[in-house]
Formats: sequence, structure tokens, C-alpha cells
Amino acid sequence: MKLNSRLKNILEWVYCIIIAIVLALLFRYYIGTPTIVKQPSMYNTLEEEQRLLLSRWTRTVNGKYNRGDIITFEAPSEASLSVFEADMNNPVAKYNYKLKNVFEKFSYYVLEFNKTSYIKRVIAIEGDHIKIEDGKVYLNGQELEEPYLRDGITTEGRVFTDITVPKGYIFVMGDNRPQSTDSRSFGCIPIEKVESKVWIRFWPFNKFGKID
Repeated sequence: MKLNSRLKNILEWVYCIIIAIVLALLFRYYIGTPTIVKQPSMYNTLEEEQRLLLSRWTRTVNGKYNRGDIITFEAPSEASLSVFEADMNNPVAKYNYKLKNVFEKFSYYVLEFNKTSYIKRVIAIEGDHIKIEDGKVYLNGQELEEPYLRDGITTEGRVFTDITVPKGYIFVMGDNRPQSTDSRSFGCIPIEKVESKVWIRFWPFNKFGKID
């Protein structure tokens, strides 16, 4: 009887742990998750080692991403295309990752093992015409006002500098333009690869708050 009682207690604890893990994974995938800024591409809006809360609700409900949103997304398989590789008639990022089975997909997309994500700002959405010229960004023929950029920052053109964003895609750039690998180099990002919106900075405490 004592053995059965102990075994029952152990199983109850195991069930509780499994349920807690499943709920945590569901919350992380569908609602939100914390992250740490690892690169300087969004400086000075975001700085390295700052802690953020990401909202994944827009992805969960198939919502829309707007110009100015700061998002995270799955990094393209090719971070920089040459002018010879780029298709200006279809200016999109390349994703060539091959996941063999459901376990690899679960590990990659849910547990996010061996997965690289970028943090950038949405500059243009589907149907927008974007042009980068003389250090400035032009959106649908009008110079884009970018108050989030530091004084003196200009936007250099790279591969994709005069394009129309295809349906189902967005054009993204980092606020720290000289040190950002973004849609200028790899093309437009498919909406399905967007993971989350940056919601709140919770560390350091003196900069706690919602991020615009």
C-alpha cells in the first residue's frame, strides 16, 4: 500500500510537470515570450543586452503588421544577396531550410533550437513602393519621416533599393542603418515568417515601458 501511495504521488507530480511544460510552450508560442537583444542593428531604439517582452498575438490571430512596428522574424537562409542573385521582379528573401520530420519542426519552430531571429522595423507593407536614394528613404513617392533615427544617420542603398513590396510580404530595416543587415540586402520578408511584435522593454528598469 505504501509503495502504491508513493507511486501515485510520483505520477501526480509527473503529470503536473508535464501539464506545466505544455502550458508554458503554448503560452510562449501563441501569446508571448521574453528575449534579449543581441545585435546593434536597432540602436539606439534598442540596445544590446536589453530585455524585451514579445507579443505573438498578431501571428496567432493572423493580424496585420503596420509601418513602424518593430518585429522579430525568422532569419533568411541567405543574409545577403548579390545583384546577380537578386530577382527584382520578385524581390523576396530566400528560405531554404529543410526540416525532415515533425520532431525537427517541433524543435525548430516551437522550442526554437538552432533558430536565428532578427529584430527590425517594418518600413513598407504589401503594395508599397520603396526607393532609397541619396541617403533617404522614399515611400510611395514621398520622403519618409523617421524620427526614430539618430541624428546624422543616413540610409545607404544596397541590392533592393527601388522595389514594390509583393503581396504577403513586408520590407524591414534596422534603425542603426550602417550596421543593419535587412531587406536592402536580403529582400522582403513573408508575413508567415514574422514571429512577434516587440511590446515592452523590462530591463534595464530605468527604460521600462512600451516601445514605439
